[in-house]
Amino acid sequence: MKAQWQQYIQIIHQVVKPALGCTEPIAAAYAAALARQELGCQPDRLEIQVSDNLYKNSMGVFVPGTGKIGLAIAAAAGAIGGDGDAGLEVLAKISSEDVLAAQRLIDAGQVSVKRTQTEEFIYCEVTAYGNGNRARVVVSGGHTMVVLKEFNGLATYTLAQGSAPATGAICDGVDISIASIYQFATQVPFEQIAFILQASELNGLLSAEGMNNPYGLEVGRTMQKAMDDGLLSDDLLNRIVMQTAAASDARMGGATLPAMSNFGSGNQGIAATIPVVITAKRYQADDKQLARALIMSHLGAIYIKSHYPPLSAFCGNSVTSAAAAMAMVYLAGGSFEQSCFAIQNVISDSSGMVCDGAKASCAMKVSTSSCAAVRSFLMALNSQVVQGQGIIAINVEQTIKNIGKMVTTGMPSTDSAIIDIMSA
Repeated sequence: MKAQWQQYIQIIHQVVKPALGCTEPIAAAYAAALARQELGCQPDRLEIQVSDNLYKNSMGVFVPGTGKIGLAIAAAAGAIGGDGDAGLEVLAKISSEDVLAAQRLIDAGQVSVKRTQTEEFIYCEVTAYGNGNRARVVVSGGHTMVVLKEFNGLATYTLAQGSAPATGAICDGVDISIASIYQFATQVPFEQIAFILQASELNGLLSAEGMNNPYGLEVGRTMQKAMDDGLLSDDLLNRIVMQTAAASDARMGGATLPAMSNFGSGNQGIAATIPVVITAKRYQADDKQLARALIMSHLGAIYIKSHYPPLSAFCGNSVTSAAAAMAMVYLAGGSFEQSCFAIQNVISDSSGMVCDGAKASCAMKVSTSSCAAVRSFLMALNSQVVQGQGIIAINVEQTIKNIGKMVTTGMPSTDSAIIDIMSA
């Protein structure tokens, strides 16, 4: 297999992985679980410091297994009962007794959460105290990227510089483009990418959970009721939007099921997966075709998002759904050129959507971008494309660069304003 393709598979393995709960509070739970390991006992006090963006994305989302919202309960639960060896599934095995003990620690005023000034968009520092000792763990550059462990001020682990790229730099130095992603996805031996079918399984279970139980704003269930009442038709567009939103309903509502995440986001993993899976069923695609489409969607999303910071004022579902639309064109028998048209169309439609933190209404944003994906792939199949208008360039690669420039240089002040509003 080509060395270039091996790099692509390595990238996918690094940032497409199961995650239980929204990845920002889970990063705090993970750091806290590791801090407890370093401390060697249950902590009696916790101090958590996080970047502004990690703080923003933790303010309104339920922490799975706790029924509660926020960084304090996430970190306390991670410190009490979290599995530091489980990565983004750190809270998968916490018990009700663990949650009660975590809440007692919070109620006693022994858990503090503060924002800290840092150039890293993903940054979480947890200091745990107990038995007269102090342990500190720093996660920076990625939700599970541990860069430092300390015990009583002495470093026990330091990440060697350059040994692992930060999430936002994952495509740096890699020969990658939409064209090379398409070629890879359509030509790589199936056995090398069969693993991606787990995304269909995990996110499908999460969608079913959201349809069967009342989580969050019940966007998916509301659409189902409208179908039952004859207000909406059960067509491809509405089914994609409904089932994608339902998975986000469950995820944001604290369901104890993992999502297959993408680039540190469960919602974006959902948006990259479920529309593709439903389209594959509509066109009677087999597992090989589905795997190729999911690779196209997930790697395409990673590539586009590598052009701007991993956390920002920009809702990443927009470009994730653009990559999903690319894969949907492939499943429908469209050409590579039409797949590029689909990306252009989605970005033109939904690139104005801002991120104001992780919360129940993320399901609405997921439904918005997924709806754009369906419209855009249908337009692309008819060779209708947005080109040379606004931030949309004549070709897809320049459009992607334009998005990166808009987010990186044009939206930091928007991000600050959003965080200030949310923190007021």
